[in-house]
Amino acid sequence: MINAPTIALMKSRASLAVRLMLCLLFAGDVVSAERVVTLRGRIVDATTMQPIPGAFVLFEAQTATADAQGRFSLDVPAAAREVTISAEHFDSRHEAVSVLEAASPDAEIALLPKGYFTEEIDVVASREITAAQPSTIPVKPLDVMSVAGGAENVFRVLQTLPGVSGTDEFSSRLSVRGGGPDQNLTVMDGIEIHNPYRLFGLVSAFNPETVDGFELTAGAFSAKYGDRLSSILVVDNRAGLAGRPFAGSTALSMTDANVIAEGGLPRNKGSWLVTGRRTYYDLIVERFIDSDLPSFSDLQGKLVWDLGHGHHLTLFGLTSREGTDASFTGDDYDGAIYARTRNDLVSSTLFMPIGRHGSSRTIAAFYENTEEADFGGRFKDEGRRSNAPGDEGFARTNFKVTWSGVVRDASFRQELVLQPAARHVVEAGFEAHRLRNVVDLRIPGARNPTEANSSSIQGGIGLPDVLESRRSDTRAGAWLLDRLRLSNALEVEAGLRLDRSSINARTDVSPRFSSRLALGSSTRLRAAAGIHRQSPGYEKLVQADYLMEFNDDGALDLDNERSGHLLLGVERDLTAGVTARIEAYYKSFDRLIIGRLENAAQTQARISRYDFPLELVESVPSETIITTDPVNDGRGKAYGFDVYVARRATSPRTRLSGWASYTYGIADRRCYGRTYPFDYDRRHAATAVFNWRLSDRFMLALTGRLASGFPITLPKGLRVSAVTDSEDGDGDGDREELIPEHDANGLLVYYPYLGDVSTLNDGRQPAYARVDARLTYTPGWGGGRARLYLDVINLLNRKNPGMIERTLEHDPDSDRPRIVESREGSIPFIPSFGVHVRF
Repeated sequence: MINAPTIALMKSRASLAVRLMLCLLFAGDVVSAERVVTLRGRIVDATTMQPIPGAFVLFEAQTATADAQGRFSLDVPAAAREVTISAEHFDSRHEAVSVLEAASPDAEIALLPKGYFTEEIDVVASREITAAQPSTIPVKPLDVMSVAGGAENVFRVLQTLPGVSGTDEFSSRLSVRGGGPDQNLTVMDGIEIHNPYRLFGLVSAFNPETVDGFELTAGAFSAKYGDRLSSILVVDNRAGLAGRPFAGSTALSMTDANVIAEGGLPRNKGSWLVTGRRTYYDLIVERFIDSDLPSFSDLQGKLVWDLGHGHHLTLFGLTSREGTDASFTGDDYDGAIYARTRNDLVSSTLFMPIGRHGSSRTIAAFYENTEEADFGGRFKDEGRRSNAPGDEGFARTNFKVTWSGVVRDASFRQELVLQPAARHVVEAGFEAHRLRNVVDLRIPGARNPTEANSSSIQGGIGLPDVLESRRSDTRAGAWLLDRLRLSNALEVEAGLRLDRSSINARTDVSPRFSSRLALGSSTRLRAAAGIHRQSPGYEKLVQADYLMEFNDDGALDLDNERSGHLLLGVERDLTAGVTARIEAYYKSFDRLIIGRLENAAQTQARISRYDFPLELVESVPSETIITTDPVNDGRGKAYGFDVYVARRATSPRTRLSGWASYTYGIADRRCYGRTYPFDYDRRHAATAVFNWRLSDRFMLALTGRLASGFPITLPKGLRVSAVTDSEDGDGDGDREELIPEHDANGLLVYYPYLGDVSTLNDGRQPAYARVDARLTYTPGWGGGRARLYLDVINLLNRKNPGMIERTLEHDPDSDRPRIVESREGSIPFIPSFGVHVRF
């Protein structure tokens, strides 16, 4: 990796080169303010010296767009002081220079690709017409690689942003401003990614060293994207370094190692990049044990081919494998787990300029995610026991789950951008997905009565014994955006999106609107509103909490889920590199797909299997439970506000950078005749992320988090457990009935009872708090090409409530055991070491 002195030198030389070229371009005698001068030149990529078609040259309300050869012409007043040059995927240049009449129309202005340097330096500049979306926070790859406790996983870094919560400590799933994890859209290079995780959710699918940038929009996102209710994460992969024939880097982190090789194509015709990642601990430990530990590997390649005249063809491929095959045996347990996940993606993207004021991007892709799992065993169930003292009171549970799923997505996306006038940009496009979903679930063993919502994928008692489904459906969308700058202070964007899905034969129109008003040179007011919709489909199941059964026969009698977003925010530049933002939001949810309650016949059929004596009849679960039959009966809302302050590095000498935020939010759901807190309702959350450059060699990073706990359902007491009378112990000839469970001494076995749907989420977990630290060292040897770090997750070793586990223990003063709650599912104190080396 590049160290700070190297970065400073390269930045300084790049800036000097651009300034010299601008001086050459604008050399001449100073003219009077009344005259108009014509600026001409050619905008090129600083790494390849190839033209950048579609680049913008801006002066106040005047804009010029570079043609296929990168040439532009712009008339400005002779007394003008500033000119801005910008292009997509390049760092903008906002130079305060005396605008002079062009000396040569062939003078070149070089722009550096985004992410070309790993040092984070913001150049404040914008196009004449810019997207006015609020709730959008860009995340640089350097942030992902340097945030303490982030484990170089973008989803863990996103959890430090306002309004974003991880659903638990171990997985990478997110809840954004009152939305569920299945309501978040992830798009990479214009392609929907259905499974953005690796290592069963512990690791992100995106290697930050090969990414140009991440951008999270927490609500009211553009009409260019649809079929999700809550948020969108846009990931742009970078191209290889075209200015060198060969370059590379390697890195070792807590979970995996990766290698990157890249370079330019012959005759400056483009670039290539190949990268591979793999876990390494399994290669070491498996030499001493007879099991396959959880592991993953992936291989990714990108080829960018310059076809000439501003045309570029990009070919991209990705393949990954992850899995485990292990058995475990002990005094109280005996089981095995087998799991395999495969992700494959191939795509081609063609970029073409359209005249001098437009561009086209065409993307064709094929994506497949395949999962299979088989696990089961017998273990001591500490949530079921009699009141006998010692371990003899615990019941044994047999469980077995077999799962396989396939998501296959053949997609096409067409994007058009036209600029009919300097203050006017029009975007249009369409996309289509041909989806093939396969689900095969079998649960012949015990269920999990500790899940209050019985449709939970965590083994809820409402899940079917067998679910087999195979569906082929088509989903399509089209959009139109009109972006106008009505004055030097006011920009507006109006959008309209049309969506059609064959899974339910529904067509919907969703309007979107956003605006930005400049209140002086340093303050901006932003507002947005829109309707967002989400179709049913098994492709969302990868991130879902609850299982819904979608039959195989024709269109479903379900509406698309719907959410209305309203956002209002104010942003102010406090000092150089320091920005503060306050934003209020409101989201309404309706037509949410939830599991239908049992009808009377289903309840009666279920409880008719129980053969309990009269004195134990209260332990028969006669309340209606939630099934996996989908209905559009869910409603809800989420509202609150964020306060966010960020200090970005403005030069390599910046000592302190980072951000801090506070979020107040309320999220609820109205289902089953009552209103209750949403599963990820978090009233208060505060985060601070700091990077402190101690010297040219050392960087200290700290991340601190404090948040209120998620809702939980409290136990209402104990019930007697039931077992199948397979040996006909009561002699009535029925071997399928359920009878009270007894231990070896004849004592009744109990389990915690959580109530019915009227008591969902009636409690709350304790507060969450965690501090992470990271120390990075850049040695002097190797020209700053190496970077070593020590990262400590949960520095204070606090036991957070990842989940509340309820166990039963002997109560000598009662005829039944008592419930004991403990904090489980949290990350302990974990130190790790890593290294990055560039060659």
